[in-house]
Amino acid sequence: MKGLVTVFGGSGFVGSQIVRALAKHDRRVRVAVRRPGRGYRLPMLGDVGQIEIVQANVRDAASVGRALDGAEACVNAVAVLYQSGRQTFEGLNVAGAREIAEAARARGIGRFVQISAIGADAASGADYARSKAAGEAAVREAIPSATVVRPSVVFGPGDAFFNRFAAMATVSPVLPLIGGGATRFQPVFVGDVAAAVAAAFSDGAASGGTYELGGPSIYSFKALMVLLLEQIGRPRLLAPIPFAVAKILGLAGDALAATGILAPPITSDQVEMLRTDNIVVPGALGLADLGVAASALEPIIPTYLYRYRKGGQYAEAAQAAAALPPR
Repeated sequence: MKGLVTVFGGSGFVGSQIVRALAKHDRRVRVAVRRPGRGYRLPMLGDVGQIEIVQANVRDAASVGRALDGAEACVNAVAVLYQSGRQTFEGLNVAGAREIAEAARARGIGRFVQISAIGADAASGADYARSKAAGEAAVREAIPSATVVRPSVVFGPGDAFFNRFAAMATVSPVLPLIGGGATRFQPVFVGDVAAAVAAAFSDGAASGGTYELGGPSIYSFKALMVLLLEQIGRPRLLAPIPFAVAKILGLAGDALAATGILAPPITSDQVEMLRTDNIVVPGALGLADLGVAASALEPIIPTYLYRYRKGGQYAEAAQAAAALPPR
């Protein structure tokens, strides 16, 4: 079995798939999470003893160091998409990344993968995008050989994109199209992101590189909503909302996020991000450069969005039964 890789944030949607992919590549994996109880299923992703769970908080330098002791490589998948209480962009996306990278450097760890995001830009109008760029810079300052991975919207079971809007469609007759729904996305399968991270450790040429990960197709936000509604069989009105109005809705989301009780449907910062396309920059290194074939969206989302249909997994059987002539 190959050397130990510590994965910070390994209990999350993307992080757990990275753990799985590393285990398949015969790596020993240590998963560093703030709440170890949330990672109780992770050891089942590998062989007996291959995956261990440890407690670590990126705001606690001692726990970060302990999680890295004995490791030869590291993945940082810790991030927040919106701010709530102590979970801030500066605290996790920037300072947390810096803490992990500096602790890794102190232990002679040169193989490091930082999970960032397409759109990370120090000049962006969105706080999230600026924080991701600052996190990249902090990691590269500590470990110049670090590999940066920037996915577009990530889809798969448990994602925060399609599941959010599908759940909204089950209770609302209207889905909003922020800015008219023209913003473009290049959704990438979570399994492909995980495979790319595992490949980055196997390919020495990936050291120091930045990879933008997108799927094989580009869609407008409106096209994604149309596809979603077709999959769950729930016709809904798609209502264009100007950015000025969406900003007001985002401020309401900010207030909800500040309570720490519920996840906001959208924040003002996320509205700002929707002003910019979320697609791979032409000429950028990507999945193919890491030997990963991009998976199409259409065959995969039905495998987990079925539960939002009327009748759930039995929807097709119920429809077929309803079509039979009465006896």
